[in-house]
This record gives sequence, C-alpha cells and structure tokens, in this order.
Amino acid sequence: MDSAPFDLTLTEEQRITRENMLRFARDTLSPAARAADDAASPDAALVAGIQEFGLALMPIPEALGGVGMPRSPLSNALACEDLGQGDMSHTLAALQTMGVVNVLVEGGSEEQQERLLPGLASGEAGQAAVALTEPRATFEPTELATQAVSEGSEYRLNGTKSLIPMGEACGLFVVVAATESGPAGFLVSSDLPGVSIKAEPAMGLRSAALATLELQDVAVSEADRLPGFDLPRLQALSWIGQCALAVGCCQAVLDYSIPYVKERKAFGEPIAWRQSVAFMVADIGIELEGMRLLMLRAASRAEQGLSFYREAYLAHLQCMEKAMQIGTNGIQLFGGAGFVRDYPLEMWYRNLRSIAVLHGSLVV
Repeated sequence: MDSAPFDLTLTEEQRITRENMLRFARDTLSPAARAADDAASPDAALVAGIQEFGLALMPIPEALGGVGMPRSPLSNALACEDLGQGDMSHTLAALQTMGVVNVLVEGGSEEQQERLLPGLASGEAGQAAVALTEPRATFEPTELATQAVSEGSEYRLNGTKSLIPMGEACGLFVVVAATESGPAGFLVSSDLPGVSIKAEPAMGLRSAALATLELQDVAVSEADRLPGFDLPRLQALSWIGQCALAVGCCQAVLDYSIPYVKERKAFGEPIAWRQSVAFMVADIGIELEGMRLLMLRAASRAEQGLSFYREAYLAHLQCMEKAMQIGTNGIQLFGGAGFVRDYPLEMWYRNLRSIAVLHGSLVV
C-alpha cells in the first residue's frame, strides 16, 4: 500500500476562489435551484454564472485562448464541492465542458488541441460532454456495448450513451467506445450523419438537461481518435468530481437541518433535545467528514502526480452509500415536511441518488 503523504493546505488563490464560489452558491445558485428543478430545465443565467469562474479555461494554453495554468484536480474538486452546495444539477450542467477540456489537454494530439480548444475557450463551439454511460443494467465502463470498428482511415461508431448533462446543447462529445485494442475515446461532432440526441428526463438532476446520444454508423476519421486516452484515469477523475458534488450537497443538507431541529418544537421542546434526532444530525456530520476527507485525499494525490485510482474508488464507494443515507436522514429529520416540495430536502435526495449511476461526468 502506498503511504505517501497528501497535502490539503490551500493556496491563497484557492481560498479566495472558494469564498467567491460559496457566496455565489449561497446567494444566487441555491435560491434559483427549485424553480429550475420544477421546470426541468437549466437556468441559462446560472449556467453562464458558473462558467464565468473560468474553470474550463485554466488548463488551456494561452496561445489557444486559455489561461495556461497547470492542471489542478484539487482546485476543480473544491469548486465542485462549493458549487454543489448551491445546486448539483446546474454545477454538473455547467462544468461538462471543463471535463472535455481536461481530457483534450491530457489525451489529445497537438492537432486536436489546436483545432478544438480555441472554440471551447471562446464559447463559440458551445457545450461539450464526455459520453461514457450506457443505458443498461449492471453497466461496466470496461465492457462497452458501443463499438468503434476500423474501416481504413475511418471508424464506424454504433451504440447508445445516456445520462449526458446538457446533451442537447452539446456540439462536441468525447465518446468512449470499444475497439479491437480496448476502450478508446473519439471526438464526435453533434452534426455528423447518424448522430441523434434526445432528452432523457430522470428523477433527479432535472435541471441538468440529461440526454441520450444515439450513434448509428457514425463515421469519424482516425484524426478524431484521442491518442492518449486513458479510461481508468478518466473514471477516477470523474469519481472525484462526483464525490465533490455529493459532499457539497450533503453539506447543504446538514446546514439546513441544524437550525430546523433547534427551532421545531414537539411536546413543548425543540426536537433537537431528543436523543434520536441529535444522534441522527451527528451521524450526518460524521459521515460527511469521512466523505470529504476521502475525496480530498484522492484529489490531492492526483494533484501531486501520485497514484490515485484506489483512493478515488474508495471515495466513490463511500459517497454512493453515505450520500443517499444523508439524503434519507435529512428528509427523516423534517418528518412530513421533508416529503413535500416546500422544502428542498426531497430535491437534494433525488439529486444525491445520481452519484451511483453517473459515469464519466465531471472530469476534474
């Protein structure tokens, strides 16, 4: 077992950025989340507000329209956590392009980067997303039904990808498909013949505009295959991003529940005085800290260039289980009020359940 240390000390820039993002999450994102969830559609102003933080621009070289900063999985994870406190759905929707940029910067050829990154940096290319998840039970990313068959200088792609945030607004996808040599990543434009996209409403993440991508004999050139594509790394970085989202939302559950149980009275006293309630709140806090530390350990190791797949996997396992438990307990603390839509608990619960089914989204 690798026992190398990991560093969770924030830089001054990370600290200031967190303050701004938490302020945005609290004052702008959170108050508007319910209306967008009711409409089952993202609020364009909120998506733009998140994108204005420039997370997708950071790793893009200055010559290609970006900031040219070193890749920082830890900073991206902190951003996902902070924004997730405001709303998981909009954060997931707005940061899909960041994931594609990160994949291109790490695994794309020089030609691919020069061709695509300027448009992603300026916004002219629109949204982009990684398409990995497939709509079948017991989906396993290493056993893909989507196939890419080599035909000379081209590949023919056939298959279906699901649960893609902002799918209908995307102009570019990184499609993960099986080849003779194993899983590979392909750059697929939404306007290619054989590509069709349709909305895929779900119980949670309603304002993330989830969609299904259909590929029927889609022809892409050899130049659109990512030469440095690394599926295990993509999975691990995506787990970290999703865990950070879950941590942020669970923090919102805790922060919302504590004042309520102190003020809500039953039989002449605050329900917080009852041992069962106090223990449930304490359990939420304890499990949340465990989730956060596992997520940060994985992000820190990724930042330092250490092996982090194991740490990301453990964090994801913990967050899958504990996030749903925290969502359930949050509703339980509010009793009947937690079931109705006057409070955000039921929305948070629905969103938290997505951590177990998303794959490849939010690559930090």
